[in-house]
Amino acid sequence: MPTMGFIGTGNMGGALARAAVKKKENLVLLTNRTQAKAEALAAQIGGRAVTPQEAVAQADYLFLGVKPQMLPGLCETLAPLLRERKDRFVLVTMAAGTSREKLLGLLGLTLPVIRIMPNTPASIGQGMILYSPGADVTEAEEAAFVEAMAGAGRFLKLEEKLIDAGSALSGSGPAFVDLFLEALADGGVACGLPRKQAIELAAQTLLGSAALCLETGKHPGELKDAVCSPGGTTIQGVRALEERGFRGAVIEAVIRTYEKNLKL
Repeated sequence: MPTMGFIGTGNMGGALARAAVKKKENLVLLTNRTQAKAEALAAQIGGRAVTPQEAVAQADYLFLGVKPQMLPGLCETLAPLLRERKDRFVLVTMAAGTSREKLLGLLGLTLPVIRIMPNTPASIGQGMILYSPGADVTEAEEAAFVEAMAGAGRFLKLEEKLIDAGSALSGSGPAFVDLFLEALADGGVACGLPRKQAIELAAQTLLGSAALCLETGKHPGELKDAVCSPGGTTIQGVRALEERGFRGAVIEAVIRTYEKNLKL
């Protein structure tokens, strides 16, 4: 039974903790700078709120769920506790723009590290989780990690040099998708639909379209063409999006996010 320790139970740490408890064999330990937050999450999902010392001492996989700017301070606090561990464990980091090498430099330690970049849909088992294990993470540890966290969604193993690019797409992507979802719903409201129904239509349309792409393996352009009948209504909507630079704006959003990741 693997013990999954989460230091930081904000949006991403909390989302992964919710995924971890789905596998009943996992023991999930939660700690946070504001411990009441960890206790509240533990009460909701069935994990156990503990002190940072307990999480560090017991976790087989220790997740660092803090923002990049908070990492140096956290590492300074954790380093003495981590040095006390005599048994083997794996550190899991999700700090944007922070390589395994940089993290270990902050800690002043040599440890097996898996770098991950999840996204918020992981909290409902529909996440896209990018991960890159260090060379000293064994195949058995990698497999056990993916199995223990399977409740988070889909996993994709990447070279670490690609993690920041992947994060710009799937990590930040939910915000871009939500913006598009809201805009679709606004369009429906402008055409007379009640707000609640417009949001439901927009959300299911995005969900179904994404599922169709994944399940058929067809290129998005091919799927788009299948909806655009010659001389029909949909192609006029596509034309309006193209006139306003829709695709260029989305591409630029991903690129700017990636560039920001590199500066962290």
